[in-house]
Amino acid sequence: MSQAAAKSLWQAQGLPSESLSHLLLTPKPDPAVNSSFKLGTAAQTAIGLSGLGATHFHQLRTGVEQTVQVDARHAVLEFKSEAWYTINGELPSGALFDELAGLYKTKDDSYVRLHTNFPHHRRGILDILQCEPTNQAVAEALLKWNAVEFETEASSRKMVATALRSFDEWDRHPQGKALANTPPVQLIKIADAPKREAHGSYTRPLEGIRVLDLTRVLAGPVCGRTLAAHGADVLLITSPRLPALPFLDADTSRGKRTTQLDLTASQDRATLASLVADADVFLQAYRPRGLQEKGFGPEDVAQARPGIVYASLTAYGWEGPWKDRRGFDSLVQTATGFNVAEGDAFATYTGGTELPTPKVLPMQALDHAAGYLLAFGINAALCKTLTEGGSWEVRVSLAAMGHWIRSLGRLDPETAFGRGLPFPRSMVPQDPEIAALATELVQSDGDTGKLEDLKTMQAISHAAILSKTPVQEGRAPLRLNAHVPQWLPRAA
Repeated sequence: MSQAAAKSLWQAQGLPSESLSHLLLTPKPDPAVNSSFKLGTAAQTAIGLSGLGATHFHQLRTGVEQTVQVDARHAVLEFKSEAWYTINGELPSGALFDELAGLYKTKDDSYVRLHTNFPHHRRGILDILQCEPTNQAVAEALLKWNAVEFETEASSRKMVATALRSFDEWDRHPQGKALANTPPVQLIKIADAPKREAHGSYTRPLEGIRVLDLTRVLAGPVCGRTLAAHGADVLLITSPRLPALPFLDADTSRGKRTTQLDLTASQDRATLASLVADADVFLQAYRPRGLQEKGFGPEDVAQARPGIVYASLTAYGWEGPWKDRRGFDSLVQTATGFNVAEGDAFATYTGGTELPTPKVLPMQALDHAAGYLLAFGINAALCKTLTEGGSWEVRVSLAAMGHWIRSLGRLDPETAFGRGLPFPRSMVPQDPEIAALATELVQSDGDTGKLEDLKTMQAISHAAILSKTPVQEGRAPLRLNAHVPQWLPRAA
């Protein structure tokens, strides 16, 4: 199944079919975890393609061929990498979700999901509900709202909440219809440019490739982390004006260099422009047109740096009434039908007589799949800069990723929940399965001040095993301002 899914996505980008023989995947990837969806196939395919795309770019530059091997269980665990790392042997403080985030019953016997991880989102939801910041108070307040009415009100205030829908309801929704035929990865030529020169001696697939990573939370940072693992110089740029999520940032910034720029300040915009002039990839997940207003839209960047790859990530895509709507994995799962479908399957398995309750997927699968397939799309576009020339935009959305995971098919409930493998519960003491797959990193000194006591980090290793250019993950910044905003020198 994974091989067929990989073939479809690979060939859709115009890449040579013969390269697929170098991709070695577990023949029966599911059930790799307790879910009615083929998450083993999704994880193995997405991670495998991110690795194969990197090795194909390396082959075009050097002539070196190699295999990429991915185990489905390892891949599924990497799809929840934020849960498996330790710093100095201890689990990090913090949590993936704020205490008020979650699914709440509504007046019309439906549900809404709230996302309150950032302080301004939390405050905005409470302002709508006019209630105390407790789960009980929020639950009581939402019982006065119909689900879609609250979703609409939250969106009008640029907050993030969504009503629960089934697959059928989503497919009939105007946004579901707008996305119906959208491929999971889109490559669009946005400008002419000469072919990239393929000279030089490279020991890693993306060596010499400079990536500006302007993303936050999960999907975009996972993409940047993957590019760094294959040798790219990835400079993560965050804003000092926006709240951080240290629990996630520590894991997703592995292998990157980190700096901060305030794009509301003209001097920092000028600094970013100088970085763009020597970049190869511009990776962003701002709201649609958000960077265009600051002079860093796709056409602006392509004009400033001909031959660049501009990679964009959104929640709901580029067409339809929700194209400008903010969203996160948990919300997109709820809006597009996954919570209903997973809940129905689990209720069938348990044989319960009560109505099924919505159930989340066992990880942020849309985020992780989007991150790895965005990395694949970037690698495919880099290949096109060698073979065709041009500047390219790569587009991936969480909602389209949901459509892709649905297209992989379902498992019957008994197989999904009776034979699937549970996730390890904890790394303290470290679970033997995670320990066997762990890699050790040392905190990077950075160049904004030497640290007296460097920390060590253990995290789950990259699941794509490259036969000749294995990934290298020896360093982690563990802070968002470790480096000055400049590129490393290119190898001679």
